[in-house]
Order: sequence, then structure tokens, then C-alpha cells
Amino acid sequence: MRKITLNFAMLAAILLFSSCGNSQAVTNSEEVKTSLNTNVQQAEVEELLYYLSSNELKGRQTGKEGIELAAQKIESIFKESGIEKYFDTYRHNFEIDGVKGFNVVGMLEGNDPELNDEFIILGAHYDHIGIQDPVEGDSIANGANDNAAGTVAVVELAKKFAEIDNNKRSIMFVLFSAEEMGLVGAKKIAQRLKQDELDLYALFNFEMIGIPMNDKDYIGYLTGYENSNFAEKFNEYSGKKVLGFLPQAKEYNLFKRSDNYPFFEEFNVPAQTISTFDFTNYDYYHHVADEAEKLDITHMTNVIESVIPGILKMTNTSEKEIKLSK
Repeated sequence: MRKITLNFAMLAAILLFSSCGNSQAVTNSEEVKTSLNTNVQQAEVEELLYYLSSNELKGRQTGKEGIELAAQKIESIFKESGIEKYFDTYRHNFEIDGVKGFNVVGMLEGNDPELNDEFIILGAHYDHIGIQDPVEGDSIANGANDNAAGTVAVVELAKKFAEIDNNKRSIMFVLFSAEEMGLVGAKKIAQRLKQDELDLYALFNFEMIGIPMNDKDYIGYLTGYENSNFAEKFNEYSGKKVLGFLPQAKEYNLFKRSDNYPFFEEFNVPAQTISTFDFTNYDYYHHVADEAEKLDITHMTNVIESVIPGILKMTNTSEKEIKLSK
């Protein structure tokens, strides 16, 4: 996540995004399988997290060899899982200040001829800040929580939804690059998809989900909470309180500080981010010590599993029920 200058006391909090009720039973065509298997393999979550934040990838800086290796890994999983290409390849290429970057993009086409032109995007940035000044001999900013964790969530969700194979709307999975350079990858692809006249229903972005929050009655907070009924409907769909409101997220306008925001600007639809960094539970933002060993794999797996029913219902309602506030 790219840095901004603010007072010291809340520096880590602001920087987080600087670069960066029970459900009612439904019937007939809107019914979701009651035997839905939301189980995600924790060992696979751990394996991918450790690879993406390994020293081999040298901090996944846009334009460097490490992010190429990360992209190749994600592409191989997409291909193996039957995730389709939206473009000619899994990559959406762009250039910024002479640096070549690329988002990694896959999709699952919806199975309803009347709804499959409508898209839900699940996104996360997979880049980080690369090599930094050494601290106790370590100069690699591995970016485990920021944002290998969110990347793992999107990749695991792609695998799970390919397995479920029950989405009426189409789902696009986007791993953004150059977030640390100012949300550049998200801006570039949002502009491209707008040119394509993509019918975007909503975007759900994943950012720093590696550590559970302290003393909260929900799993993750949603940025821009008051801008739409996203959290309300999502919790209804899920049958539990998955998404909540964090006052600091509004106070520091985190809604504008991650990859959701360019899509809100281009499409004027609900485009929001889930995070579990609560300003008290992680001390290693943009630090060489942001490593996989410090994250809670069980928590990460729970986050991924918990969002599956809500996303699935989003793909299957006959109308676009999630809307911006008036």
C-alpha cells in the first residue's frame, strides 16, 4: 500500500488503504443449495500464503521478477481449476512511469442466459513493496498480510466457485498489480472494463485479512459501510454477521484507499473492501517482518469460508439487491 503523510499516532492505520440478521428461505430459481460445501483446505491456504510471501519472490514489487513468479503461480491455479480467461490471456497489461505491470484476471461465466452478462468482481492486490532498508539483516518486505493474505482469499474463492459451479451471474477474479504505486492496476482495468461496457453489479475486495480483530461481533469490517446496503444484505444472505462497521474506517476514509475505489468512480456501483486489520492487532505494516509466520491461518480460512454463502447468493438473486445508498 502506498504511503501518505499523516500524524505519527495513526500512521499505520491510515496507510492500511492509503495505497492501497438471519436469512429468509428462498424458493424456486433463487434457492441456494442447502448442502453447500464451504470447506476450504487450510493446508492449501497455508501453502499459497507461504509461497507468495517467501523470500524467493523478494517482496513482489511491480515490474520485478518476484511478481512475475507470483503471477505464474496464480495463473497455474486458475488453469488447473478451470477458471476461464476474460482477455486473450490471464493478464491485463499496462505501463506506469516506464514500469510494465499486469493484473491477473480470470472468470467463471454465469449459467443463466438472462443474468450471465452481469458480473461480480472479487479482487485483491498481489503486489508489495519489494526490497527495503535492512532491519536486523532482513531487507525483503515479504508482504504476508499486505496483501498475500487477500490474494490467497481470491484464489481460494476462485477454486471453490469453480467447484460449486452454481453461479447465475458471472464472477471475475482480479489480482491487482501496482496498488503500491497508487492503485494503478485497479484504475487501469476499471477503465478498460468500462470501455468494454461491462455490466458490473458489485466489487468485493480483500485487504489484510491475516489476523482476527479484537473483541468484535463480526468477522471483517467493510469500508464505505454507510455507502450501500452491501453489509446488510450480505449478512442476511449469510445467515450470520460476517461484515461490520469499524468507526476508524469511516474516520480515515479507507473507502478511498484501496482497489475498490477506482471501480466505484468508474461504474458508480457498490465496490467495497473487507479487512480484519483493526488498528490494534498487527504491528508490521510495510515492514520486513510482515511474514507468514505471524499470520493466523485458521482465521484466514474462516474468513474465506464465511464469505462463500453470501457471494453465492449475490450471484443468484433475480434482481440486483445490493445497491448504493441514496
